[in-house]
Amino acid sequence: MDASKHVVCPHCGGVNRVPVARLGAGGKCGRCKSRLFDGKPLAIGSAAFQTQFQRSDLPLLVDFWAPWCGPCRMMAPAFEQAAGKLEPEVRVLKVNTEEEQGLAAQFGIRSVPTMILFAGGRELTRMSGATDAQGIVRWTRQHLV
Repeated sequence: MDASKHVVCPHCGGVNRVPVARLGAGGKCGRCKSRLFDGKPLAIGSAAFQTQFQRSDLPLLVDFWAPWCGPCRMMAPAFEQAAGKLEPEVRVLKVNTEEEQGLAAQFGIRSVPTMILFAGGRELTRMSGATDAQGIVRWTRQHLV
């Protein structure tokens, strides 16, 4: 049995088939040759979100935030630290709700920051409010078991 996952390139949106055993090695996109994982959250818009959501086999951890939000700005460094610990098992994304109001409405974002964990094309859980890097990692992993 060929154990592989589809991983969407954060740079060009190309879909790459990566053996599960080699996910930890990072890898490069077959289309644009960029790294598939940077250990940082990926700021994305609606089209890139849809590609990640529909085509990636990786769970998605999405931070819905706004630039005017103090707790969002306070949590940003912690979210970046968490990305370094969660990738490549989880794709870590950021959605600016001011720029992507349609996505915010689609997922019923009523307060920011709100993190949503998706897997298999569905929402697993969500959490509103700021937390530290350890809290983000622990919360994510406990819901992926």
